[in-house]
Amino acid sequence: MASGVGGGSGEEAVKNKQVIFRDYVSGLPKESDMEVSTTTVKLKLPEGSNGVMVKNLYLSIDPYMRIRMKRIEGPNAFSSFTPASEVVSNKQVIFRDYFDGFPKESDMYLTTSTIKLKVPEGSNAVIVKNLYLSCDPVMRIRMRRVTVVGFTSYTPGSPLTGYAVAKVLDSGHPDFKAGDLVWGPSGWEEYSLITATESLHKIQHTDVPLSYYTGLLGMPGMTAYAGFYEVCSPKKGEYVFISAASGAVGQLVGQFAKMLGCYVVGSAGSKEKVDLLKNKFGFDNAFNYKEEHDLDAALKRYFPEGIDIYFENVGGKTLDAVLLNMRVHGRIAVCGMISQYNLDPPEGVKNLMCLVYKRIHMIGFIVRDYVHLYTKFLDTVLPYIKEGKIVYVEDIAEGLESAPAALVGLFSGRNVGKQVVLVARE
Repeated sequence: MASGVGGGSGEEAVKNKQVIFRDYVSGLPKESDMEVSTTTVKLKLPEGSNGVMVKNLYLSIDPYMRIRMKRIEGPNAFSSFTPASEVVSNKQVIFRDYFDGFPKESDMYLTTSTIKLKVPEGSNAVIVKNLYLSCDPVMRIRMRRVTVVGFTSYTPGSPLTGYAVAKVLDSGHPDFKAGDLVWGPSGWEEYSLITATESLHKIQHTDVPLSYYTGLLGMPGMTAYAGFYEVCSPKKGEYVFISAASGAVGQLVGQFAKMLGCYVVGSAGSKEKVDLLKNKFGFDNAFNYKEEHDLDAALKRYFPEGIDIYFENVGGKTLDAVLLNMRVHGRIAVCGMISQYNLDPPEGVKNLMCLVYKRIHMIGFIVRDYVHLYTKFLDTVLPYIKEGKIVYVEDIAEGLESAPAALVGLFSGRNVGKQVVLVARE
């Protein structure tokens, strides 16, 4: 019997009872050589598949099945059943269904399935053990029906996916071998079969914390590097403002700007975060936007001569106030707008005419457009880390069970620094 998971459009996945073969047997088979387990299955074929999805009505019990309950070696008309002894249980964080407003922990749930820790024969995929998961604001966009080019919606009833640090357990790809450490897109689960191996980066430098590859040396670090140096084209002495400045990206942009010789101010949502910006990351100044009732006046106070570069992470009222305070020929790198991700419809921007008469360049960007710079990025940033010129703050939640709360916390500002989930130690 099958029952829906998640309701609504979550009917794409259902609970699926299965009879599992425990292990190879000798002698007469016993009921205990099998077990009944429940997992989930998506009632939709993978894109491009020529298969069919069926609901089983009757099963045939045949004597030859006993032959397949033993290990069959070499060429044979029969292949062995795969015993549960060759698969492992796999905890997963499942996306329940599309929703409006702020994410809640109940929009996700944990389940346990099974996975065979061996890639299919002839496949170029890899099997990985996930060590760290990255919680990123962009994941909220994928929790609704996406119409934005470049993003795909999560499938209700399936595991969330995002950036992760993982260890390769088995590989059918010539560039990866068992034992390799990698970072890239993976599932929110203990183990993942990754077929899009072109998106995986092999970790060569292990003399820094592995968790850094979810942030400082991963996607957020590359975002800060590309957004600041490539999009903003900064010059020494310029005035730089960063919103959500204590987050995974903002804390790095500020430090890059200071090393270049810029004047840097950041905004954040608590006294603790403001103190971090000024005392740990070396910003010239910082303020708590929640305590500023007039953002325009606040920016005039911190930037009496105007802003040359704005690194945009929040949108909304902050962007409107910034536009009023930009200098002629200023640059705005639009990295994200976290204040708008949970609003439907999003807030409009009132001061866009400033782009015209101040000749401001306002450019949106996505980090994957700059992947070709990753080696250059590492060559730049790794020495900074080792010399203590860059510091990085992480907020690490332990255990896959903590992942839903960690992700939800991003949108209420609970995290201090880069939000990471520790799934397993190497």
